[in-house]
Amino acid sequence: MRKIILDCDPGHDDAFALLLAGKDQEIDLLGITVVSGNQTLEKTGINTLNLCQYLDIKTPVCLGASRPLIKEEEVCEVIHGDSGLDGFEFPNLKIGFDPRNACDFIIQTLLESKDKITFVTTGPLTNLALAMRIQPKIIDKIKEVIVMGGSIANGNVTPAAEFNIYTDPEAAHIVFKSGAPIKMFGLDVTRKLMVLPEIIERMKKINNSSSKLFVDLMKVFNENQFKVFALPGGPLHDPITIAYLIDPKIATLKKVHCTIDLSHGSSYGRTNIDVFDYQHLPKNIEVAVDVNVDRFWDLIEDAIRK
Repeated sequence: MRKIILDCDPGHDDAFALLLAGKDQEIDLLGITVVSGNQTLEKTGINTLNLCQYLDIKTPVCLGASRPLIKEEEVCEVIHGDSGLDGFEFPNLKIGFDPRNACDFIIQTLLESKDKITFVTTGPLTNLALAMRIQPKIIDKIKEVIVMGGSIANGNVTPAAEFNIYTDPEAAHIVFKSGAPIKMFGLDVTRKLMVLPEIIERMKKINNSSSKLFVDLMKVFNENQFKVFALPGGPLHDPITIAYLIDPKIATLKKVHCTIDLSHGSSYGRTNIDVFDYQHLPKNIEVAVDVNVDRFWDLIEDAIRK
């Protein structure tokens, strides 16, 4: 089994990354660390507990950073709503957080593990960056960092920057420069994973508790995506990270050189990716350039059925 830590900020799309990670028999979900991003830490934390309880995922949930390293906190209320998971009424919450801070949990889990651990991020990279700065020895214990974030082409909060990277560019810089193997799944592939009306109908036919979660959340997600971007269906960004771990053939990756723009100018937070190797610099990440859309939805359906 592949041992992973999932760092997230639920978030409609994070919900189904969590579903994939919690229900696949070849993934050992060691814990979930929570960061502010799609909403405040208070809200993303409660959302994570609600999802774990509803989906019967039993693993430690640890609260982490409540704001970026340098920037002021920004949330994505226009897409995810006031709660961060608008559209679904969860049962009364009966479970609680692990007492450890996310950084402490990350450091302890990595240092005590005999095996290298895969670290998956579906929100800003603040928790991992802090852990790396506090205890650099953890870097050698990371098998790879699977990042949902960034873009080769256009952003989604500015013309240049994608939300997860833009929310804490300095944290992304620390992680990308750490020397840990990085695999980045950006908007170039996630924008192909559209929750079109036929996808909602497909999942609705499963008719179980997880399909109800999908349908109710995606209806609100799509409404907000249409209001903001005029898209016919919202891109389901975050689950591609776990889908790739389940089936690496689902995506095509390319080795490239990447830096994070920290200029505080109009391109602040951009992932500057030398996809054509103009600069002949060391290739420090792998970036996804294509995705098998049909296979992705098959994996989502399989997880919902489980």
